[in-house]
Amino acid sequence: MQSHGKTLAGTHKLGLGRAPDRLLTRLAENESVLIGACKLLTAAVTANSRITPAGEWLLDNFYLIEEQIRTAKRHLPKGYSRELPRLADGPSAGLPRVYDIALETIAHGDGRVDPESLRRFVASYQSVTSLKLGELWAIPIMLRLALIENLRRVAARSAAGRIDRNLADSWADQMIEIADEDPKSLILVIADMARSSRR
Repeated sequence: MQSHGKTLAGTHKLGLGRAPDRLLTRLAENESVLIGACKLLTAAVTANSRITPAGEWLLDNFYLIEEQIRTAKRHLPKGYSRELPRLADGPSAGLPRVYDIALETIAHGDGRVDPESLRRFVASYQSVTSLKLGELWAIPIMLRLALIENLRRVAARSAAGRIDRNLADSWADQMIEIADEDPKSLILVIADMARSSRR
């Protein structure tokens, strides 16, 4: 973490002027993806379908995720992040530098953050480039936003897997039904399945 903090500080280039505040919009998008994934997984459980351990975790802990989203909305007033220094380039171009630091902390800690590793990461970053006081104050809310972003990726993967399994179940049901009723037509169902998978 310490070495990555120094490397990251060396690559960050700040942009000039203000950029639009995209964090609240991104938070709303993340919330929408998380809710959609939970609805899909809940429907699967209701239909007595098995879901992945990640999906189970998401459903079991969704009330905590919703609480964190509400907290993030409360602690990130509109326009707040416009005052923070923004990155000029890279995947986080236009976003606050401290948000990218939070994303990198989460990514390099495999989603786990403890106070000591965070302290070391930020200290090593600042051994190359100093952060403004407002950025240091923003670290907790940015970590919350970055964790929600990370959970969105997990939820999206779980939802995509569930959609694929639902589609596979549907094709399997169709094939079983045709094999029972008209075995000669099974090849047509398989051809339809192959065509639809190429789209």
